[in-house]
Amino acid sequence: MNKKGSVKFVNPDQHLFYQTLKENVNRYFKENGISTHANAQMVTKTIVLFIMYLAPYVLLMTTPMSYGLALGLWSLMGVAFAGIGMSVMHDANHGAYSDSPGVNKMMGYSLNMVGSMVFNWKLQHNILHHTYTNITGLDEDIQAKAGMRFTPNVPLNKPHRWQFIYVFGLYGIMTLYWIIFKDFFQLVRYRKQGVNAASSREYRMQFIKLLAIKAIYFFAIIAAPIIWAGFSFWQVALGFVVMHVVGSFILSLVFQLAHTVEGTDHPTPDKDGIVHNIWAVHQLQTTMNFARKNKVLSWYVGGLNFQVEHHLFPKICHVHYPKIAPIVKQTAEQFNIPYLENETFWIALRSHLRLLYDLGRIPKLDDIMD
Repeated sequence: MNKKGSVKFVNPDQHLFYQTLKENVNRYFKENGISTHANAQMVTKTIVLFIMYLAPYVLLMTTPMSYGLALGLWSLMGVAFAGIGMSVMHDANHGAYSDSPGVNKMMGYSLNMVGSMVFNWKLQHNILHHTYTNITGLDEDIQAKAGMRFTPNVPLNKPHRWQFIYVFGLYGIMTLYWIIFKDFFQLVRYRKQGVNAASSREYRMQFIKLLAIKAIYFFAIIAAPIIWAGFSFWQVALGFVVMHVVGSFILSLVFQLAHTVEGTDHPTPDKDGIVHNIWAVHQLQTTMNFARKNKVLSWYVGGLNFQVEHHLFPKICHVHYPKIAPIVKQTAEQFNIPYLENETFWIALRSHLRLLYDLGRIPKLDDIMD
């Protein structure tokens, strides 16, 4: 695996683009006298999503009901925690929710509500994914795993031929793997790779904190309903799995439609570790918007369908993306840089599945050259 910092983005001819783009976007906020952070719409959304997650849990703990209704409430919690992750946690851990670091930290800890660790997420997402988008060996979002091939820059194996079919099953267990295994694997791996530069003492405390997060989460979500609400173990276990399958499927699919679709680039740095684009142009070439005009979808997925704007301006709250998207698109066209987007969710989904189909058949470029 490449080491963090070994890749550089270099193209002197492109610097004027990003400078102009930032000036144009900053002018929008200045002329309209608005903050780049959360507004009333964002606060309302936060309240709604938290109620969607917490109210079903309270009902499960306090109200006798049929098991069918209980499964429905667990499913709703899955929809809600996916929404919280995409809208609230995501913005907060980018520093985009508020101009107050304390508020961002508090909202960012909503990730703990699904038993995961903010520290690991920031390393994987904020640093590796946002800096090295679609670069094999650095961006874990396209890492070959569980029989999946998300980039042409890794070897092709026979099972990949059917990945466009079995992908749906794997997308449904992503968060289960995350909360049970992935956080522990990441904490150890990032330490070995130097991505986590904490001292030995800090690293031990991180491990203890991770254990505490897991213990609290599993007690609240599994043990408490058995002890106080009268559910049997198998009933809670099934509800827990249903909740995670629903939330995991939503999260996985939304994330993949932004980068693992036809038309996005998967660049390979040259022998000196250089990608011959500046970082901003690299983001435009590796990132795809979808369904920008779908207001309901945009509300729920937290602007993740505006991935171009998010990758270029991750510290701007997503509620502003619909307004700055035309500015980004116009500026990109001014500099003859492609602005990638799929008009609807279904077009994006078909593009994702076609790419998975093709990646199940196209050999690695190095293998062709050999």
